[in-house]
Amino acid sequence: MTDRVWVERNKDGSWDAFSDEGAHIKFGKGRGQFDPGDLARIALAACAALSSQRAVEAAVGEGKGAKIVVDSRYDADTDSFLDFTEHVEIDASDANLSDEDAETLKKRVKAYIDKSCTIMHTYEQVTPVRMDVNVKR
Repeated sequence: MTDRVWVERNKDGSWDAFSDEGAHIKFGKGRGQFDPGDLARIALAACAALSSQRAVEAAVGEGKGAKIVVDSRYDADTDSFLDFTEHVEIDASDANLSDEDAETLKKRVKAYIDKSCTIMHTYEQVTPVRMDVNVKR
């Protein structure tokens, strides 16, 4: 996990996010762009996906993955999310799993996510955010 990320504004009003490791995404509030709330939900889904990948591939085959949908409730009065619900969908139709194997996979995926998902762990606690504002002159 990279220690540092930053965002820079584009002339068209969109933003680019970068990491020290060379990752890049574009976001904003325009049509067809992810906004910060979307990115918060994406972070949660992505964390669950990466945390559970090993368990999913072991059960249904290499290169297979889960589809993870994150629903949320938003409170306009506090301008915050009240909660998130993750829906982890694993297509095991080609794996011929027994009912017992499917139940074991569900438990393993949940355990992997519960153990390894930093974003979920962060969202579940009150996380202080410190802010510094510097103006270059």
